[in-house]
Amino acid sequence: MISDNYKIKNALISVSDKTGIVEFAAQLNKLGITIYSTGGTEKLLAENNIPVKNVSELTGFPEILDGRIKTLHPVIHAGLLADLSNSEHIKTMTEHNLASIDLVIVNLYPFEQVLKKEKEICKISSEMIENIDIGGPTMLRSAAKNYRWTAVVVNPNHYQTILEHLNENQTIPEYFRLQLAGEVFNHTAHYDTIISGYFNKINKIEFPETLTLTYDKVQNCRYGENPHQPAAIYGDFLNQFKVLHGKELSYNNVMDINAVCELILEFDKPSVAIVKHTNPCGVASANNFTEAYKLAFATDTASPFGGIVALNGEVDEDFANEIHSVFMEVIIAESFTPAALNILTKKKDRRLVVANYNNIKKSFGIHFRSLPNGMLYQKQDTKLIDNEIKVVTDKQPTSEDLEKMLFAWKVAKHIKSNAIVYAGKDRTLGIGAGQMSRVDSSRIAVEKAKISGLDLTGSVMASDAYLPFPDALMEAVNVGAKAIIQPGGSIRDPEVIAEANKHGLIMCFTGIRHFKH
Repeated sequence: MISDNYKIKNALISVSDKTGIVEFAAQLNKLGITIYSTGGTEKLLAENNIPVKNVSELTGFPEILDGRIKTLHPVIHAGLLADLSNSEHIKTMTEHNLASIDLVIVNLYPFEQVLKKEKEICKISSEMIENIDIGGPTMLRSAAKNYRWTAVVVNPNHYQTILEHLNENQTIPEYFRLQLAGEVFNHTAHYDTIISGYFNKINKIEFPETLTLTYDKVQNCRYGENPHQPAAIYGDFLNQFKVLHGKELSYNNVMDINAVCELILEFDKPSVAIVKHTNPCGVASANNFTEAYKLAFATDTASPFGGIVALNGEVDEDFANEIHSVFMEVIIAESFTPAALNILTKKKDRRLVVANYNNIKKSFGIHFRSLPNGMLYQKQDTKLIDNEIKVVTDKQPTSEDLEKMLFAWKVAKHIKSNAIVYAGKDRTLGIGAGQMSRVDSSRIAVEKAKISGLDLTGSVMASDAYLPFPDALMEAVNVGAKAIIQPGGSIRDPEVIAEANKHGLIMCFTGIRHFKH
């Protein structure tokens, strides 16, 4: 017997997601296919006058344990697993008067949907336990394993294609059965991963011995970082954002949006951050967003073109008029006034994005990067300082000095190492990012400030990691900086502190570094 010629006679339908199932079952009935079902699905089909038999007519055994046991029975799984090209299987089926189940339409209890309603996961919920499907995944796996003889459908989007095949040949071609089987194993793997993640969270296991991750594809990207690289977005990242205007977000847009949102969430005052290639090129806080934008933009007036701007509040007409003359790829805010939208939508390629910052902050947890056949997995860097800032020099900072240093430190945390930030009160003045040498980053930061016409006298300098030598410190001395904030922890700390004291600098240690590779 050839599976492509095997006519489908019996179908088993048991679905949680009942989208389109009544119409689909009605067509199966018209094709003369006998339908077996359970529970709510059986009731729904019967209410719509579709002939349906309970699976107990196959098993000779009733549903028990509040419906937990319905399809977990040898008669069902023999029908799903029988290889009809195997003479011994056929003999066994005949001896025990067993019928082949040729088509299975099953989708699972809505564990993931119920989980999303949980406000806080701290203990086992009886509702979650009852939404762990046992019979459904078992049937799906059995049918998918025996795909040559049992076609299996988990996705309602396939109903129409299934009917087209059945109307044409009373069967489903093997190549399509194989595709359906592959989809099933993806589906059950996703389902089990969501459940295991739930138990890991309940048990406070952050780094399980076996790591399983699962995300649904949201959309394909036009390409990745470069046009020759295919790419796609997975997970619910885009659910935290609403694009009001402009083209769909690209791979690089998403990378930059993630970087700028993590940065802007460090600030409580009205603040604006401008990012290019995931590195900040200007950050400022002020009494209003327009003033904050002017100060952030003044840090580096060349780099922001084509960059990403985020503010932790609403874009109003004044802000829109100020930013409209410079092309920014993406503007991100909590909201936009109608007057602001009227101005900013005049540039068709500019993306305007509303961000749900509260949800984004709640999602901070794990950060991972791919490796060849592996993954680096770490807790996200959500800490800023270790307990409190420690003054290590003879000269003591004023409260304003400490404000400047903390501002610079927040920005340095989000710059690629080696990172150096010069800042004044609530604004950046010069940024050096991603150099192999810390002193090179310091020189770049100074040079950028000079190009922008910004005076570093009285500024503060922040370094994302400790200063192993006094050379970067001397760069700060030479431009008239007043204070330095750094993690500390170098074996040469006493030498660096002595140099700071020699030049009358204030130096503070945070006790924590912020490498960003």
